[in-house]
Amino acid sequence: MNEIKIAQIGVGYWGPNLLRNLMANNNCIIIKVVDIFQDRLDFVNSLYPAIKISTNPDDVLNDPNIDAIVIATPAESHYELTMNALEANKHVLVEKPMATTVEHVKEIGRLADEKNLVAMVGHTFLYNAAVNYVKAMIDSDELGDIRYIYSQRLNLGRIRSDTDALWNFGPHDISIIQYWLNDQPALSVTKSGMDYLQNEVDDVVFLNIVYPNKVMAHIHVSWLDPHKIRRMTVVGSERMVVYDDIAENKIAIYDKGIDRKAILGDHMDYDNSKGVDFDLRSGDVLLPKIEWEEPLKVEIEHFLDCILNGTDCITGTDHAAKVVDVLSRA
Repeated sequence: MNEIKIAQIGVGYWGPNLLRNLMANNNCIIIKVVDIFQDRLDFVNSLYPAIKISTNPDDVLNDPNIDAIVIATPAESHYELTMNALEANKHVLVEKPMATTVEHVKEIGRLADEKNLVAMVGHTFLYNAAVNYVKAMIDSDELGDIRYIYSQRLNLGRIRSDTDALWNFGPHDISIIQYWLNDQPALSVTKSGMDYLQNEVDDVVFLNIVYPNKVMAHIHVSWLDPHKIRRMTVVGSERMVVYDDIAENKIAIYDKGIDRKAILGDHMDYDNSKGVDFDLRSGDVLLPKIEWEEPLKVEIEHFLDCILNGTDCITGTDHAAKVVDVLSRA
């Protein structure tokens, strides 16, 4: 298989970005696009008149010429559409979250394994060069022991009614944190949220997670904030790093920290000392150059590579299950 034949279901808010990157990739050809809204199909037809369009998902599920399906529909439809695609022997790339329960994600994984198919979720930030830069720093112990991570993903506007702020924004930050921490299981998850605009749809959420080795994570998401913020901070025992997705310098490394020392004169013995003092370190701030490439482009390339070459999927069902586990427990 040299050229993968792909269909896409859903061309709403995020779908056009997926379609654009699929069209630009030489390892695939887009055969059909499905959406229930005719105006979205008209939009596709105006840009890519060679692509066949339809309002019926069965038109791609039952097409033996299609090798893979990209799904960009509302979250509640992801499980059913993904399972239907796998049953029809199609590889699947589905937008986040892969499903809304851990058991559904595991069912997808079992079926994909049984049929030797790729089932991948679109946690796009794991294909972001800045996120991977931080990952390399953590893995090399450049930051020392990770103490805590906190993130802010805030906006004013784009209110949704099909999902709340946590399920809309949260998968991004949870997937990044899970990735940075090698998908360690969350020991505890606590959530505080409030529905100001629509009943039972939280507009703002504060999420706290505790991981092994005393690592804490705090996630703040909101679509009622005066600022647009996409920032994550990792505090280590040796260094600290800030990843700001909308800043010109996406990574800032702070050579800062606090070291504990015992007061014993010429030597240190924490267990037997009569007092403890602290050294405050405040060194340089480094702004490394990040070689930028559109993460969605890299994500599509990875999906196709997994199909063509059997490469292990970075955002497969195992990772997806860890993210949905945190969301579900919240």
